Amino acid sequence: MKTQTYTPLASDVRAAADRIRPYARRTPLLDLEADGRRVLLKLEFLQRSGSFKLRGALNALLSGPGDEHVVAASGGNHGLAVATAAALLGVSATVYVPETVPAAKARRIEAAGARLVRHGATFAEAAAAASDAAARPGHRFLHPYDDPAVVAGQGTVAAEIVAAEPAVDAMAVAVGGGGLAAGTALASAGRQVVAVEPEHCRCLHDALAAGRPVDSAVDSVAASATGASRVGEIAFAVLGAHDVSSVLVDDEQILRARDRLWEECRIAVEPAAAVPFAAWLAGLVPGDLPCLVVCGANADWTAG
Repeated sequence: MKTQTYTPLASDVRAAADRIRPYARRTPLLDLEADGRRVLLKLEFLQRSGSFKLRGALNALLSGPGDEHVVAASGGNHGLAVATAAALLGVSATVYVPETVPAAKARRIEAAGARLVRHGATFAEAAAAASDAAARPGHRFLHPYDDPAVVAGQGTVAAEIVAAEPAVDAMAVAVGGGGLAAGTALASAGRQVVAVEPEHCRCLHDALAAGRPVDSAVDSVAASATGASRVGEIAFAVLGAHDVSSVLVDDEQILRARDRLWEECRIAVEPAAAVPFAAWLAGLVPGDLPCLVVCGANADWTAG
């Protein structure tokens, strides 16, 4: 699959913020005290489409060549974001998902107006089929994270955090293919960025150890959203140029964090969205005033 090679800059995040403003929500911050410590939560699950992914999809479509039809591959959230962005902009869309896609995400993709195609057992298989379909005239493949416009769009989450609360000194985000982490690094203005992954979905952690993107295993309760098997080349280039910490949490920690968000705040999110909170609860996020991005709420949810 061929991806663009341009590495986005902080100025690209600022341009993206202006570009997507008429369509994306400016999501709120929640000031929370837990375990005797103060932390801010960026409630990005309140974004249109239910996750931060809408920002990157909007920016890519708005800065692109005026596509007739956009094709995406997704474990769920990117596909729903592309379907929603395409509907907002009057573009038709097809979304390829693996057979393992959560039913709630598949249902919402179709409800947003996109054609849904189930293909293969993994994201990689769905992505290969989507890339082939996008080779037709008038079609464009929109990668979920290895695209400079997508990375810049995701960075608008962090830009909003900094603008709303300049005293924030660290930001923690969940990692799938690295697009949100890379965008956060671009917009962090020197603040510490903590990239958090499940211990068995650790493509960024493994890439940093190897000095290059490498294939990694995918096996976690959060895999439908953080289950990329290889970090994006563009995201890796950005993250390698910034001060980013990589930490791991296990599935038990993730589910406990998810359940605490419900019990203490009545926030019902998918497991991947609780990954940064799990890291903070474990003492893995530094700073006097850190902010955690609660990134999505598109899976069917039940308390543990």
